[in-house]
Amino acid sequence: MFTGIVATTAKVVNIVKKDKFQTHIIEIPTPYHQGLEIGASVAHNGCCLTVTKIEGQQAHFDLIEETLRLTNLGLLEVGQKVNIERAARFGDEIGGHSMSGHIVDVMVVREINKTSENCQIWFDVPAQWTKYILHKGYIGVDGISLTIGDVDEKGFNVNLIPETLERTNLSTRIIGDKINLEIDPQTQAIVDTVERVLANQQ
Repeated sequence: MFTGIVATTAKVVNIVKKDKFQTHIIEIPTPYHQGLEIGASVAHNGCCLTVTKIEGQQAHFDLIEETLRLTNLGLLEVGQKVNIERAARFGDEIGGHSMSGHIVDVMVVREINKTSENCQIWFDVPAQWTKYILHKGYIGVDGISLTIGDVDEKGFNVNLIPETLERTNLSTRIIGDKINLEIDPQTQAIVDTVERVLANQQ
């Protein structure tokens, strides 16, 4: 389980590509690499991956075909940065919301509005997921727990504080970029239950 509170970003230092399979090697900055063990879960842009090898501050992760298909991780290049979060532990403060690290799809950056103090980003969401996008609801954006702002027929926006921009890779995003989307599971459960109940009443 994750909380969506991204600690920092990590640079991709190598990508080993095979047929429908990749190994990513990232360099995790101090102190976030401390205590990391093989088999541990680390979210990359919100996608839960398992550590397969550790060399100092560098950690290896394998990406299977399904991960490459559903997420933006297959689009990464060496030198780019990913948002990372270590798995939550019992007793940790939950500052965001409960997240599984299971990405459902990618969405596209539609518009970016920046001022000296604020940044608002609009995302276009694949049609099958828009019913779970609710004003003031929770959403996972490249692994970041955020509150949904305005909603329209194509997607939604979020309003970012300077701290979020400093700690994550959203500050480098441009229009057209593909972003990992994780739907809040409680919202999905409620919407699906209401739909099922209404369908049975017809």
